[in-house]
Amino acid sequence: MWTGATSLSLVAAVAVALVFAGCQTTQDAFSQSQAVLNQAIAYEPPGNYFIGRRFYRKYYFFWGYIRQPRQPWSSAKLVMLNEQKALAPDRQANKPGFDNNFEYRLQGYFSGQTVYEPASNSFYPEFVLTGYKLISDHPPQIFRDSKALDPDRLSIDKPQ
Repeated sequence: MWTGATSLSLVAAVAVALVFAGCQTTQDAFSQSQAVLNQAIAYEPPGNYFIGRRFYRKYYFFWGYIRQPRQPWSSAKLVMLNEQKALAPDRQANKPGFDNNFEYRLQGYFSGQTVYEPASNSFYPEFVLTGYKLISDHPPQIFRDSKALDPDRLSIDKPQ
């Protein structure tokens, strides 16, 4: 015979199980998307180019993350962009940060210099941009935290 206390306990147990199942599903979805992304990265053609992901923050001056073809996003470097040879897409459009989280095929090179970024009080490698081509304006997620793309956020997220 079910009592009110037993029914309440059963409902509470089911609710807790659903919460934990929801957390597990979210984690699995990110892991699954990462597996698909890493497989796509493995098939990128080799060459003298880079893959860049715009990482815009209102209060910072870095450009975003850059990695070599066939390398995971976890190996990407957060860079300061030297635009003396080519303007960044958002600066060329005169719309700062409109391309947050866009993915580009970049032409250019690392100068070997580091550049001070005052808001983070850190030094970042300098990438000299010579050209770019948009790959996607809705690329797969590379950050575990869904708030990583918030331009008002003060923390600096790292790709997984």
